[in-house]
Amino acid sequence: MSKSKAPSPLFDTLEEMPNPFRHPLRNLDHLLDSPLENALTDYQFASEFLYSYRGSPDTFSTYRRELEHFLQWCWLVAGKAVATVQREDIESYLEFARHPPPAWIGEKNVARFITRNGERAANPEWRPYVCANGPYTCSQSALQSVFSVLSSYFSFLIQENHISANPVSQIRQKSKFIRKHQSTTQVRRLSPLQWSFVIETTEALAKDNPIVHERTLFIMNALFALYLRISELVETPRWIPQMGHFQRDAEGNWWFLTVGKGNKEREISVSNSMLDALRRYRISRGMHPLPQPGEATPLIHKTRGNGGITSTRQIRGIVQQCFDIAEEKLRSDGFIEEAERLSAATVHWLRHTGISEDVKHRPREHVRDDAGHGSSAITDRYIDVERAERHASARHKKIQE
Repeated sequence: MSKSKAPSPLFDTLEEMPNPFRHPLRNLDHLLDSPLENALTDYQFASEFLYSYRGSPDTFSTYRRELEHFLQWCWLVAGKAVATVQREDIESYLEFARHPPPAWIGEKNVARFITRNGERAANPEWRPYVCANGPYTCSQSALQSVFSVLSSYFSFLIQENHISANPVSQIRQKSKFIRKHQSTTQVRRLSPLQWSFVIETTEALAKDNPIVHERTLFIMNALFALYLRISELVETPRWIPQMGHFQRDAEGNWWFLTVGKGNKEREISVSNSMLDALRRYRISRGMHPLPQPGEATPLIHKTRGNGGITSTRQIRGIVQQCFDIAEEKLRSDGFIEEAERLSAATVHWLRHTGISEDVKHRPREHVRDDAGHGSSAITDRYIDVERAERHASARHKKIQE
């Protein structure tokens, strides 16, 4: 197979991925026209590396994506086994990642594998890279992810005595690929107008179809008001969010307990508005307005069947529906530029938006702890005051007197 043909996915979801330490891995003949010697060995090591991150769904997904891209390039483009990769190969791969061939680029995110006749099969519509509109561009954060994941992977291979040196760490001029920023990069978030359209859209959906969309409204409120990551709303092997994780202390203050990035547990202060949103959601489900201590009811229930939602993809679909309807309303009301920007929004923007709004009014240390930031420097990225003042001072500069 050449780079002019679309490659097949290599790794399934965390739920479907077999334990590589216990189960023999499948043959790769159906993935490669001319199976590369040692490809199965590469696949075995990569699977073991990925499986070690099964306790963190977000990390697993990021590492899966980067390893999938890299292995496909090694086998299908460079024609090399991972153990033979040198520093110059990594630089070639980085250039490839910045400008992948058209056959490797899809127009939308689709599942890697689908179930067919009871068996998992590669989805023919899947592509390694995705670009919905215009030419594909590789962001600086994407390149940083490549460096980070591959460096970690090669360190793992060294520990396993499979290779002797890390070719990523041998690259001396990473600045050729990653730009350094003089100032803080602007955080991606919704504007006040966009958020007002999104939440009004969601409230309208809940009013028209409460059985389905009261849950939608609660999800949107939780992502915004509690700064939750999407993974903190779904059930995973390491954490099952429950109603009982809303807890009242001795002073009558409400907190929400969660486990987030890095498997770190934190308490989030619950505002009066968020508490009202919780009451509304529970009443719509025929429950007592507020949770009882130790209540094990799933936080985000399935509309069909028992238990809580286990798929981040499902949460993304729920949020995207609200974004899409709000975008159409913005366009119909004449806010074309706002609609265009909203079309690029992702679920994570709601977390950014909630933090950005709160840091205007609350002490940054309080926002830092609720958001689970490792330092105040991260929270400072959400403060726009200095940036706004800098632009205001430049607004009336004249080019010619």
